[in-house]
Amino acid sequence: MKKYFAESELIINKDGSIFHLHLKPEHLADKVILVGDPGRVSLVASHFNTTECEVENREFRTITGLYKGKRITVLSTGIGCDNIDIVLNELDALANIDFNTRNEQETFRQLTLVRIGTCGGLQLYTPTGTFIASEKSIGFDGLLNFYVGRNDVCDLDFEEHFKTHMHWNPQLGAPYVIDADSELIERIAADDMVRGVTIACGGFFGPQGRELRIPLADPKQNEKIENFEHNGYRITNFEMESSAVAGLARLMGHKAMTCCMVIANRRTKEANANYKNSIDGLIQLVLDRI
Repeated sequence: MKKYFAESELIINKDGSIFHLHLKPEHLADKVILVGDPGRVSLVASHFNTTECEVENREFRTITGLYKGKRITVLSTGIGCDNIDIVLNELDALANIDFNTRNEQETFRQLTLVRIGTCGGLQLYTPTGTFIASEKSIGFDGLLNFYVGRNDVCDLDFEEHFKTHMHWNPQLGAPYVIDADSELIERIAADDMVRGVTIACGGFFGPQGRELRIPLADPKQNEKIENFEHNGYRITNFEMESSAVAGLARLMGHKAMTCCMVIANRRTKEANANYKNSIDGLIQLVLDRI
């Protein structure tokens, strides 16, 4: 028997669109590009041959169109894993719940989700301008810990080694380690992106080791992160969404990965504030390979 979703659990607007994204099921393509910045949606869509719809609510802006014969939806998520929880759950609902009956669809529809973002590099071999594909993500956000099946999809051995190395403070909540979809990594990263381990942080300042007026609980955090190694993997970059994208997609049965351009290197203390002029190269790679 298919699951029924009550009005309080699946909120549908009067026009038949889903609560936050304001999208209707017919607006959604099977291939989805996620970006943080609503302004970047237009940059991605500028490469489309045709567009069929444009929807906007709060930080969530969506354009669906055709690129070289491929139907693609590009959607902005805003910043943070909390927003990814909204976006992925609502995208999955659009794909796999009948909005008329509120029952789960008879046939599962799999989405392909690629996040294009920016990040901070943590190794000397990830200078500004580097494209990094997140082969693994470490979630500092704790989001996946709220869902059944978390241990079934996470790399528990990696988690334990990381917590031991970091002398992890349990007050922070348990970090989780999740793999991106392997086929998608091979296709999108190809041979011209660095394949790395990304930490998705719950904030831009303290959680990423930036200290302004409030002292850090662990001033050595970034040094320990930069020195961590396990089974040949090193941590390459910080950003704020990759773990939730990969983790929720894995639990739902979708294919997902994150690729980012480094706009600041935390070891060399260099940053490129004018990155918006150069991220278009990464966008074109993803559009061609998704």
